Amino acid sequence: MGLPDKELQDLWERGRLAATSGAAFEVRGWYHLLYADVLRGKRVLDVGCGLGIDGVTFAQHGARITFVDIVESNLIVVRRISKLLGLTDVEFLYMEDIDSVSRLGTGYDVIWCQGSLINAPVDVIHAEAQALLEHLKPDGRWIELAYPKSRWEGEGRLPFDRWGEHTDGPGTPWVEWYDLSKLQAVLKPAEFEVVLYFEFHNGDFNWFDLKRSS
Repeated sequence: MGLPDKELQDLWERGRLAATSGAAFEVRGWYHLLYADVLRGKRVLDVGCGLGIDGVTFAQHGARITFVDIVESNLIVVRRISKLLGLTDVEFLYMEDIDSVSRLGTGYDVIWCQGSLINAPVDVIHAEAQALLEHLKPDGRWIELAYPKSRWEGEGRLPFDRWGEHTDGPGTPWVEWYDLSKLQAVLKPAEFEVVLYFEFHNGDFNWFDLKRSS
């Protein structure tokens, strides 16, 4: 956070390039390409935005992004990057607890959660998802990246409070696998139609693109 603007922007741009191109295109770059036009003009809630690699990219392509994170310093960096890139249709929410979500407006077209809602037990995530759903349009999309059950099984069926360090590194408190039925249970009583659901990158990840139907 203490870097001068030019150094920060250069570092951020290099990080985005490394995360989305070359071998990393198969992990992240493909969905930037796929969804850049899909999200143009849409109100998108980027839940667990991190350093904004997804949200900033989509904002540059015309999406209206609200960045949400539980780490306030992430939002400070993303706010600076957004300003440096001339992005104006962006908002920010520091999520201190689930009640913080009530400060959001309504009528979001998309809830975007790329690996951010798998780092706590499913009952905790259920409560968070229900709070977020209050802000999603009746025909809105829920788009999520998670880790599949097959990966958990292949990596030794570790307890979820240990599997996180195996998948995401030291200090990760929890990672839990998801499949379609598990995510649908988290989202109930809201109902969703499946737009896309598949595993990718040799089964490391799975992708959910769901359209709300009730």
